[in-house]
Amino acid sequence: MQETLQLLNNRRSVRAFEDRAIEPEVLTLLKETTLRAPTAGNMALYSIVEVQDPSKKEQLARICDEQSMIEKAPLVWVFLADMQKWVNYFHESGAVERADEAGLAAYRKPGLGDLHLCMQDAIIAAQNAVVGAEALGIGSCYIGDVIENFEQLRSLLDLRQYTIPACMLIFGYPKGKGPVKLTPRCPQDAVFMTDRYEEPHIEQLERAYELHEEDRRRSRSLPYENTGTLADYYYLRKHTSAFMEEMNRSTSVMFDWWCNG
Repeated sequence: MQETLQLLNNRRSVRAFEDRAIEPEVLTLLKETTLRAPTAGNMALYSIVEVQDPSKKEQLARICDEQSMIEKAPLVWVFLADMQKWVNYFHESGAVERADEAGLAAYRKPGLGDLHLCMQDAIIAAQNAVVGAEALGIGSCYIGDVIENFEQLRSLLDLRQYTIPACMLIFGYPKGKGPVKLTPRCPQDAVFMTDRYEEPHIEQLERAYELHEEDRRRSRSLPYENTGTLADYYYLRKHTSAFMEEMNRSTSVMFDWWCNG
C-alpha cells in the first residue's frame, strides 16, 4: 500500500525522454493496465489512437502548439471519446431494428449525455495509463493542446462523427535521473467540501494558492516584473491567451459536430 501511495505522490509530468523505444512486452503490460480502468457499463466508450507514423507525429506536434516533444516521444496515444463503435454495433447487429419492431425503443442519436460518459471513460483510462506507466518506470505527460485545431486533427486521424479527442498522452523513459521536484498542490480543505458547494472568495483563494504563488515568485515568473499575483499569471498566460480562445472555438466545433453532424 505504501509503495502505491509513494508512486502516486511522487509522480510528475515528464517532457524529455531517452532515445529508447518502449519494449513490446512492456507496452503490452501498459495496454492491459489501461484497459482495466473503470468504464461505464463495461462498454469501453473510448478508443486510443497510437500515432506511430513520423509524418503524423510531426503534424500532431504542429497542431498542438508546435510542441516538438510530441514528435520526439517514443509513444503517443490520443484518447478518443468513442460512441461511434456503439452506433455501428447497434445498427449493424440489428439491435435498432429489433427494438423498433417490438415497440420497445425508437432510435435516438447520441447526445451530450453520451458524450459526457465517453469523455469520462477516455480520461479515466488515460489516468490508469499514467499510473501504470509510472509503475513500469515510464514517464508521461498530458497534452491539453490536442483539443485545439479540431478540424486538422479530425482529418489527420480520420475521425468519425462520434469520435472526438478527450486527451492525449506522450510516454517514454525519462531523460536524467535527478531528484524529483514536485509542483505544489492546494491544501485538502481548499478542494474537499462537505455536503454542499462552498464558493471560495479572495481570502480562501489566496490561501489555497499561496504555495503556488511562492513557487512562481521564487522563479521570477510572475507578471509585472514579478510583483504580480498568481491570478495575474493565469489570467494573462491562460485565461485570455490565444490558445485558450482556439480551444474554446475548437471544442464548440467538436460538440456541434457530435450533436448535429
